[in-house]
Amino acid sequence: MKTMKYKKIRAIISGGGTGGHIFPAISIADKLMELNPENEILFVGAEGRMEMEKVPAAGYKIEGLPIRGLQRGLSLKNILADIKLPFALLKSERMAARLIKDFKPDVAIGVGGYASAPLLRRATALGIPSLIQEQNGFAGLTNKMLSKKADVICVAYEGMERFFPAEKIVFSGNPIRRDFHPYGEEERTKAFDFYGLDPSKKHILVVGGSLGSRTLNEAMKKWITDGCPAGEDVEVIWQCGKYYKAGIDAFMQGRVLPSIHYSDFIARMDLAYAAADVVISRSGASSISEICAVARAAVFVPSPNVAEDHQTHNAMALVNKNAGLMVRDDEAAEKLLPTALALAADPARVAEIEKNVAMLAKLDAAGTIAEEIYKLV
Repeated sequence: MKTMKYKKIRAIISGGGTGGHIFPAISIADKLMELNPENEILFVGAEGRMEMEKVPAAGYKIEGLPIRGLQRGLSLKNILADIKLPFALLKSERMAARLIKDFKPDVAIGVGGYASAPLLRRATALGIPSLIQEQNGFAGLTNKMLSKKADVICVAYEGMERFFPAEKIVFSGNPIRRDFHPYGEEERTKAFDFYGLDPSKKHILVVGGSLGSRTLNEAMKKWITDGCPAGEDVEVIWQCGKYYKAGIDAFMQGRVLPSIHYSDFIARMDLAYAAADVVISRSGASSISEICAVARAAVFVPSPNVAEDHQTHNAMALVNKNAGLMVRDDEAAEKLLPTALALAADPARVAEIEKNVAMLAKLDAAGTIAEEIYKLV
């Protein structure tokens, strides 16, 4: 009988709320299943949040907890929600304890977001080995709290001993999809054919995410309204997001702009990255990790609507290494497209940034994290 290198384990993975938490979690699960297809994995998320849809779509079972995050805005609705929060937390911890008792995990994994708090608290109290993964350059509140009891903390940025015990830290990077890697001329040609692009022109990819980014869309609209200055030899792939698609359709009505290819969703992000000379993007952890992996020059616009302003910390980690540029959200309408166009017109600067950003890539982050999980069990 053949002996498997990796024994069968039962892993419980908790967290979510955003794609930046969910997709790394799924990548970790995929790697564990690759190491041993007999492994059993249970996800635990927050009821009504994105993970309750995305995780089953990836082929995994998920249980939802009634946990909610602290509402920061001052309104009657938010105040009432915050009053109910301690009761939701107590109920979530009781449900987490029951899930642990029924599933009997060998290891508990937290990927950030408030959904991971009750599960990891109960797991560590019961002596179950635990690992947390922090995607951002500024640690989230939940992970900072959980780090006191966690056995291993996997991080994607240097200097995280500011937030976590140094002896627990493993520099793993953020897990990403396997089809994200530096692209050669063959893949670039395939991308031009797929999107119907002119190889003689420069190409800018504007990534607003699946829902879209108001700031990035408004910057694009202003540039178009101004007549696309300095865009004569440029083509743009523009992901406007499903939330804004109808409004962008109305804006583009009557405008004949064959050099601008816009859509609400990009199915082949690998080819979009391959085609791009410059990427315009928010600076969430997953976006940063993807851009490092594909080694593309990028202009980041950190979202101001995130906890602890962590997107600015993420972007500055690259800017400080000359591995990217940054434009502030409140300056994007005036500065974003001119900055990206000037960069695209400077091949030497693009090459320098691509070289620097490639050195920050961790292409097998999921493998590193999976190895740490197996060490724990």
